[in-house]
Amino acid sequence: MRRIAIIGAGSCGTALAIALGRSRQPHRLALWAHGADVLAALRGCRENSIYLPGIRIPDETEVTGDLGQAVAGAEIVLGVMPSAHARAIYAAMLPFLFATAVADTIFISATKGLEHDSLARMSEVITEVIGQRFAPRVAALSGPSFALEVARGDPTAVVIASSDLEVAAEIQREFSGSTLRLYTNDDIAGVELGGAVKNVIALAAGVCAGLGLGANTIAALVTRGLSEMTRLAVALGGSRDTLAGLAGLGDLVLTANGALSRNRSVGMELGKGRKLAEILSQMRMVAEGVGTTSATMALARRHNVDMPITEQMYAVLNEGRAPSAAIRELMERPLTKE
Repeated sequence: MRRIAIIGAGSCGTALAIALGRSRQPHRLALWAHGADVLAALRGCRENSIYLPGIRIPDETEVTGDLGQAVAGAEIVLGVMPSAHARAIYAAMLPFLFATAVADTIFISATKGLEHDSLARMSEVITEVIGQRFAPRVAALSGPSFALEVARGDPTAVVIASSDLEVAAEIQREFSGSTLRLYTNDDIAGVELGGAVKNVIALAAGVCAGLGLGANTIAALVTRGLSEMTRLAVALGGSRDTLAGLAGLGDLVLTANGALSRNRSVGMELGKGRKLAEILSQMRMVAEGVGTTSATMALARRHNVDMPITEQMYAVLNEGRAPSAAIRELMERPLTKE
């Protein structure tokens, strides 16, 4: 029975703890919570009443606010923290990993974002930080998976990606169950970029909905948004096939259209005329697309990739461009072939 440390007790981390309690393989689970109120709720009523109310976590799941205790002896470390905090959290766990980690420890990132300053993917952050002590085995978990639906047991299919397919196959066996199905992929760059950049397009889809625009507009935006995601992923070594699958198209369709999407919700409020600072001040959960938009735009410029939707989303978020003006800019661009 393997020990799995889930680092991050937001809605996604909590949902994964619940789903892993249903997997075919039995596990010893530890769930690390940063916030004192979340920790108290999880310990008191075995429910994340802050982020995922109404669904109990398995009684066997160890809940802790001590990072060292969470990762002690863990054979699998599953990171589900916001991208802005990932480097600091992996660095904080490093002394404990040095003392307790075994040679075949697998580090899985389920964080769908890019690091703002370095523009690094989360697997690259893990490799850089953990690599100070030993060479980690790294994977990324992504795909269309709203936390609430995962937690309540709706059938969900996701992707586990690693440059080492043996690692991906190992996690596939460990995590899959009656409600969660994993597919393997060796294109970790494509999987991570799909999971991150689709949040930018979801923001734009929300803006269109907030402006009162219809299905024609959303369909065009999602389709052209997928083209942008694919161009960037390919420029950074990813595969077109990956972006046509669960971690690209699948996650984009979900996040751009689903009512549970935080990024779409932020975009909707922007489309209605609210200011970004006001919107974010009233949110406790993180909308990764806000920070990822800047990182994506920087990557696009670095690699000379044309990403007009991302460019307009960046202008709305950072330069005060009116959403209606951004739509007009997109429609009046020089005509081209598909």
